[in-house]
Amino acid sequence: MSPPPNYDFQQWWNKEKEREHALISEKSENPNCSRVEIGSPTVAADSAIEKDRSRNARQLSWVYLLKFQQAFNGLIWVTNGFVSLVQTANRRIASSSPSKTESRLYRVIKVFLALVILLLLFELLAYFKGWHFSPPSMAEALDLVELVYATWLNIRVNYLAPPLQTMTNVCIVLFLIQSVDRIVLVLGCVWIKFRKIKPVPQMEFSGDIETENAEDYPMVLMQIPMCNEREVYQQSIAAICIQDWPRDRMLIQVLDDSDDLDCQNLIKAEVHKWQQKGVRIVYRHRLIRTGYKAGNLKSAMGCDYVKDYEFVAIFDADFQPGPDFLKKTVPHFKGHDDLALVQTRWSFVNKDENLLTRLQNINLAFHFEVEQQVNGVFINFFGFNGTAGVWRIKALEDCGGWMERTTVEDMDIAVRAHLCGWKFIYLNDVKSLCELPESYEAYKKQQHRWHSGPMQLFRLCFFDILRSKISSAKKANMILLFFLLRKLILPFYSFTLFCIILPLTMFLPEAQLPAWVVCYVPGLMSILNILPSPRSFPFIVPYLLFENTMSVTKFNAMISGLFKLGSSYEWVVTKKSGRSSEADLIAFAEKESDPQVEINSFHRASSDSGLSELNKLELTKKTGKNKKNQLYRKELALAFILLTAALRSLLSAQGVHFYFLLFQGLTFLVVGLDLIGEQVS
Repeated sequence: MSPPPNYDFQQWWNKEKEREHALISEKSENPNCSRVEIGSPTVAADSAIEKDRSRNARQLSWVYLLKFQQAFNGLIWVTNGFVSLVQTANRRIASSSPSKTESRLYRVIKVFLALVILLLLFELLAYFKGWHFSPPSMAEALDLVELVYATWLNIRVNYLAPPLQTMTNVCIVLFLIQSVDRIVLVLGCVWIKFRKIKPVPQMEFSGDIETENAEDYPMVLMQIPMCNEREVYQQSIAAICIQDWPRDRMLIQVLDDSDDLDCQNLIKAEVHKWQQKGVRIVYRHRLIRTGYKAGNLKSAMGCDYVKDYEFVAIFDADFQPGPDFLKKTVPHFKGHDDLALVQTRWSFVNKDENLLTRLQNINLAFHFEVEQQVNGVFINFFGFNGTAGVWRIKALEDCGGWMERTTVEDMDIAVRAHLCGWKFIYLNDVKSLCELPESYEAYKKQQHRWHSGPMQLFRLCFFDILRSKISSAKKANMILLFFLLRKLILPFYSFTLFCIILPLTMFLPEAQLPAWVVCYVPGLMSILNILPSPRSFPFIVPYLLFENTMSVTKFNAMISGLFKLGSSYEWVVTKKSGRSSEADLIAFAEKESDPQVEINSFHRASSDSGLSELNKLELTKKTGKNKKNQLYRKELALAFILLTAALRSLLSAQGVHFYFLLFQGLTFLVVGLDLIGEQVS
């Protein structure tokens, strides 16, 4: 017996057949499209997504943990740096000896500091009471404090802000004039480079001095003024003695003003060694050291044999000219009877020693590459740099010789020679190696002398300039540009604008100092200053801040020289560390002469006759006084003034002003604690 038919299964089968037939028919009618049914996600897919999510959460936790560790390490680094700074400051304060006298400028700065601190406390009180948003008026004052603050606002608006704004505008105008002068100098330098303008001599000494006629070489006197130059006397004397010039046409004067007997003996031994080698070199020592370097040079020019010489080349004790220095400079005098001076460029053996020397190199590179070169090409006048130059002796005698009336005897004689109608030439491609001050103390004393001396000289020669026979254009250039703009106005507005007016405008907001004066124009000027030394571009911000910091020293020196204050006549020999280019001198010796003779002369600088003196020098070094870092009170006081003003600007939400005041104040703090330059342990 057969089983009964399964109608349910039959119905299902028929339905599936009809459905399949319908799909095939639709596909045949429209072959370019197809229908696909997508079902809901499966459980497996859900579990995979959940697994990925859990894995991503763990990864994020590790990322946040790593970031936290990095932030913690950064915080530790900052904390250690701050602790180290505080410890260093404590050591400076503990070891510093108090000064016996206070300068007038420091007393003024102290009063200014007390004033801004008082104003900050007053503004903090007003800020927490909400008076910055709704200041009280004198008529609506409820208590004494509100009345005092309302009175202060009235005085500030009507009596203090207007004169401060006037002074601000004057300084801005001076700042813009000086900036235009800087831009013109740069454009002049670009023109010189583009046109390839440079002095070309009418003759050259390019042959071997042994085969040429010695009579063709002029008689040259070479002078090395020095005073207690223990570290650098050897390489300086050696560099002069190996000049590629006929020995009978050259005489070297070592003008020693040392008051240290051991140093005198060492220099005498060095001179005696070169005399034994056949070099015409003499040692001169003054018993009475008057007039400093000017008196030393004046005394040397008074010797009877000087009349036999036509030119004199002057080198400070740390300068090391190349052996071909005279061959590159003296020929320029040929055919130019009105030429008094040929000045060469300085090059520095220690420009990368520390941050201080790097910043100095930026300044001096601009001075030589731009200022000296432009003035030499277009005006035939610039300030003599005191060294690495060759003078026509007749020109020195014509303008009165060396005078002891200022601390810038080099600028003095250059101005007097220009007034007498003599011309100058600057050679940018002839370089003499020398050394930059590595400690802030030495650099500060050098800058004080360099900025007080011009004001002394301006007082003394102002009427001489007016009475001179030079053209009116040259008189205007000398008075308005050379002295007033670059020697007086520059330090005046730098200190007044950025160290006095800017902090005051934070407490007197009615007097405004635009952001472009604080940030943009100084930034542009810094870029222009740094163009001659492009490798120094990473230091452009420290350079800008440090130049503003040095303005207090330059301003103080300018005022001292202008009003004949006591410190203006202070003449301190710049301390050297003896970082010579001895290897370069040895290379010159190997190239130019017998290697054995010259190399032995450099490595055995004091030879047989100076051995005992050398032992004395080493003993003196061991038993000498330990050097100490200094605390500079004016810089520290200005640091607190600027930081106080920065806090006040933070209350007013003044962005650019706040950041400038903050970083400028920190720079003053670093300099005041003597944390820049050579560090003495």
